Amino acid sequence: MNIQIINGPNINLLGKREPSIYGAVSFEDYLQQLKAKYPEIEIGYYQSNVEGEMINRLHEVGFSCDGIILNAGAYTHTSIALQDAIRAITAPVIEVHISNVHAREEFRHKSMISCACKGVICGFGLDSYRLGVEALLTERNK
Repeated sequence: MNIQIINGPNINLLGKREPSIYGAVSFEDYLQQLKAKYPEIEIGYYQSNVEGEMINRLHEVGFSCDGIILNAGAYTHTSIALQDAIRAITAPVIEVHISNVHAREEFRHKSMISCACKGVICGFGLDSYRLGVEALLTERNK
């Protein structure tokens, strides 16, 4: 199984950015833990602060991988272009967020991409990604 994780803006600052919300662990450190937990799964990783680059990556992997875990960051709340890109590909996409976006500012309560995703996981810290992997494994075994 091949799963791609695509992270959007500011996720490169995990461990440094607002640790009270996002924790003190970098995504790269967490990714190594995730790969160790699932050695049977090829987990690819991509991060960009640029919306168009994220769309290009969705197009690049969205027809060949078994699933995508997408944390679009703030683009979640603004990007119809990301929604269109998710709809255009065949791989199932799980939307994830580290924080509980519904317990934060009101503008974070609306996702422009949820309607195109297989499901949404939020509020479980970095463990949201593991839950995304589990969701894709469950989906594959249906």
